[in-house]
Amino acid sequence: MPARATEAHRAAVLGSPIAHSLSPVLHRAAYAELGLTHWSYDRFEVDEAGLPGFFEGLGAEWAGLSLTMPLKRAVIPLLDAISDTAASVEAVNTVVFTEDGRRLGDNTDVPGMVAALREHGIEQVGSAAILGAGATASSALAALARVCTGEVVAYVRSEARAAEMRQWGERLDIEVRTAGWADAAEALRAPLVIATTPAGTTDALAGAVPERPATLFDVLYEPWPTALAARWSMAGGAVVSGLDLLVHQAVLQVEQMTGRTPAPLDAMRRAGEKALADR
Repeated sequence: MPARATEAHRAAVLGSPIAHSLSPVLHRAAYAELGLTHWSYDRFEVDEAGLPGFFEGLGAEWAGLSLTMPLKRAVIPLLDAISDTAASVEAVNTVVFTEDGRRLGDNTDVPGMVAALREHGIEQVGSAAILGAGATASSALAALARVCTGEVVAYVRSEARAAEMRQWGERLDIEVRTAGWADAAEALRAPLVIATTPAGTTDALAGAVPERPATLFDVLYEPWPTALAARWSMAGGAVVSGLDLLVHQAVLQVEQMTGRTPAPLDAMRRAGEKALADR
C-alpha cells in the first residue's frame, strides 16, 4: 500500500564514512516531489560493530535504510529475508521494514546498473570488460549477467582477486576471464567497459583511450569527470556516470520504502547534480 503523506516515516543511510553521501539529497528530493511532507531521511555514521545496536534502537516509524560500505554484508544476519539479487552478490544496500515488523533486504545496485545502461541505450552487448575486483565489481558482474551475452574480462591486481572474480562468474553463471592490471589498457577496446576502482586508479589509462571508443561506465561520481571519462567523451565515446548509477538505485529504494511508483527520477537527478555542483 502506498504510504500516506500525513503519516510520519523515517529513513536514513548508514555507513562509515558517511558525511559525503548524496543519498539524503536524492531521497529528500523524491519526498518533496511526491508530496511526502511527513517523511524524513537522514545519515548516520555506523560501522559494523555498531550496526546491531542501531537496529535495536529503531521504532515503528522507520520505513527503511540505505546501506553503504562497510555494512552491505554485515547487515545480512540481522534480516529476516533477503532477495535473490542480494543473495547472488552477498550484499544488501536496501532494508525495508514491513508493517508486521519484518526486516527485508535487497540490492538495488545491480538493477540500478542495468537501468543506467538502458537509459544510455545499452540493452545488450556481446562482451565486456571490468576494471577492478572489489565489492562493486561483483555487482557489475551481476548486472552484466543480465545484458552481456559473451565473455567478460576482469583486469585485476592480484591472483587472489582474479580467483574471486572467476568464482563470482561461476556463481552468477557468466563467463569470466581474468587478466593482470598491467594489461588494463586492452580493456578499453571492449564494447562496454565498467570501471569499479577508487578515484585516481584509472587516470593513467586515459592516454590509452582508442580512437573510436564504445561505452564506458565509470561508477565514480566525485570527482567528476574522471580523467578516463573526460578523455573518453572527447574521443566521442558514450559515458555512463556514477551519478547515473546512484540515482537509479535510489529510485528503486524510494519505490520500495514509500510504495510510490514511479519515483521521480528527473527531480532526483537534478538534486544530485546541484549538490555536486555546490561542493
